[in-house]
Amino acid sequence: MQMRIEEVLTAVGTGVWRWDTGSGEVRMNTETARLMGMPPDRTRTSSADVRSRLHMLDYVELRGLFDLARAEDTVHEAILRVVDSSGQVLRTVRARWRHVPGDPRTFAGTLQELIEPLPGSTAGTSPPPPLAGDWRLSREAFLLDAGRALAEARSTDEVLRVAASLAMPGFTPDGMAVFGVEGDELKLIGHHGYTEADAEAFHGIELAGDYPGAVAVRTGRAIYIPGPEEYERRFPEAWHYASRLGRRSWAYLPLTTGGKTTGTWMAAFSHAALFTPDERSVLTTVARMLGAALSRAHVHESERELSAGLQRTMMPATTPDIPGLTVAARYVPTGGGLDIGGDWYDVINLPNGNTALVIGDVQGHDVRAAGLMSQLRIALRAYAAEGHHPDAVLARTSRFLHGINQNEPDLPDDDARRFATCLYLEADPRDGTLTIARAGHLDPAIGLGDGTMVVRPTEGGLPLGIVPDPDYPVTELRLEHGETLLLCSDGLVETGGHDLDTGRRRIREVFAAHADEDLESLADALIDAVSGVHAHEHPGPHAERREDDIALILLGRDGVRPATREEHGGRYLHLTVRQDEQQRVADARHELRGMLHDWGTPDQVDSAELVLSELIANVLVHTDGDARIRADITGPPHARTLRVAVDDSDDELPHRRHPGELASSGRGVLLLEALSGSWGVEPRGDGKSIWFEVYESGEEP
Repeated sequence: MQMRIEEVLTAVGTGVWRWDTGSGEVRMNTETARLMGMPPDRTRTSSADVRSRLHMLDYVELRGLFDLARAEDTVHEAILRVVDSSGQVLRTVRARWRHVPGDPRTFAGTLQELIEPLPGSTAGTSPPPPLAGDWRLSREAFLLDAGRALAEARSTDEVLRVAASLAMPGFTPDGMAVFGVEGDELKLIGHHGYTEADAEAFHGIELAGDYPGAVAVRTGRAIYIPGPEEYERRFPEAWHYASRLGRRSWAYLPLTTGGKTTGTWMAAFSHAALFTPDERSVLTTVARMLGAALSRAHVHESERELSAGLQRTMMPATTPDIPGLTVAARYVPTGGGLDIGGDWYDVINLPNGNTALVIGDVQGHDVRAAGLMSQLRIALRAYAAEGHHPDAVLARTSRFLHGINQNEPDLPDDDARRFATCLYLEADPRDGTLTIARAGHLDPAIGLGDGTMVVRPTEGGLPLGIVPDPDYPVTELRLEHGETLLLCSDGLVETGGHDLDTGRRRIREVFAAHADEDLESLADALIDAVSGVHAHEHPGPHAERREDDIALILLGRDGVRPATREEHGGRYLHLTVRQDEQQRVADARHELRGMLHDWGTPDQVDSAELVLSELIANVLVHTDGDARIRADITGPPHARTLRVAVDDSDDELPHRRHPGELASSGRGVLLLEALSGSWGVEPRGDGKSIWFEVYESGEEP
């Protein structure tokens, strides 16, 4: 029985991880996520999150050992304590790592749980594990690490987790609350070390009231209370609530941003704290960093909320019901920055009863790309609603974008002229005819009934916006019952460091595994394979490429779906190469190779490609007509038959010739006899059909 690598690692209790110290991104498998106390499906996080789950001293030592491992170019290891949100040690783990060759900022390693726990139980009191280095860390080292951890936190929750895990040198608060100013009240943002029932005392605090946190906000000065007696004397009204929470010392520090007080941080201690000048200096510095981190997190969350709203307005809210067709679509922002970029899709009901499918990608991943995408989507919808043919819709949209580029002279040259790729498809639900115009975009792919997905080459023109009056040739395909059409942006193919070949191979594998499922489930499977929790486990050959947005549309024809793949019928290819389209010979070869992706004998695939090229070339060179190609695969696995026929309008039959060594032609029949299992010629009323067969088993069935 063959086991997946993930299953083997889980069985032996070994996690693997990859940490980019430059970007702060940490990737891991499910076992590492479990050991770190994370949900098993969370295999991508930030260094701030990891830092909040490790003992403070362990984390500082770990970052120092990263530098040592980079300098020495050797494998290093450390014993680390994983803690929960209350500081309790969950488990002790051993980490081993070294930096990735060619990338000194990135480290990769393993993680295993130690059976024997270290003495101690809490992050504030347990002795350090036997790691190399001096554990008597200075306060300066603590503040440097705290500042780095807070700077890496991107959300309010991450900021609070980091603040809760701060193990201050010599004195560590075991209770914490962060408040923000909202109107005339202090609003609780988060707390640590208190139950939800205890935290009720932190709600409804009036800014004008006699509460130490409110006083700290009003005056902008920190308040230190070393004992219960002083708390009761100075704030009797607040003491009525604070006395129930079991703390003995408190510090209330204002949170400031840009010279404005925006809230307060309460640090509470179960033991008596003297609040020496050194300790007050540490608390004040942490409060300043905490205020700045919360401000950055608020800005980041506001941007995410804004981009989510933009996405909702720029994409179709729902996919329209189309009699005779089933559509599933997805958009996934993955490129960083704003959670929306230049990728888009659309589904449009046309006046003639047909349906238009649109997928496109505006150059760039920024606010301007998103704005141009919205303008193009609206313009293209308007041209489609007027009833224009697909080529005319793209031509008008290109002219529209070219005009925008010409009318923005104030922008830098490299930013003013943006282009966009786009594929516009008009589907006839009655017979499955697909009329396609393509502006520099990826070709469509069709999933056949037996679980095979092949790319269907189509004619295309320049991307939108390059020239004012482009020409977009049209290609017609036919979608049969039981087949699935895939339109996608390059993010679905290339995310994860893949190129066109490896990315399409990944898509074919996913389709083969989920071909019997409905389109919604298939769409989810494709997205999960490219950007899900396990996607990073199978990187492509170009790992340095950044990730990109993903847009995809799946289209199928309604009707009775066959119960099994065998009832769908075999794979087939229908293609015409015209006299003025000799470049499409390569498309025919690639499409034939796609049909034979799982053929048992690779040499036969090469032979079939060579014979097909020869037959097409004969038509284009020796006749005035077009080459019409038909190919299909029949038979059970490992004993299949490939039959390829090339039709033309010439009546002259091929005959054997005996070319010399230097002759440039005359070897067509020799190639047919040498490379095919069998071949023949069938005269037709309007020409002839030359066919050949290749047998996977090597013998004619």
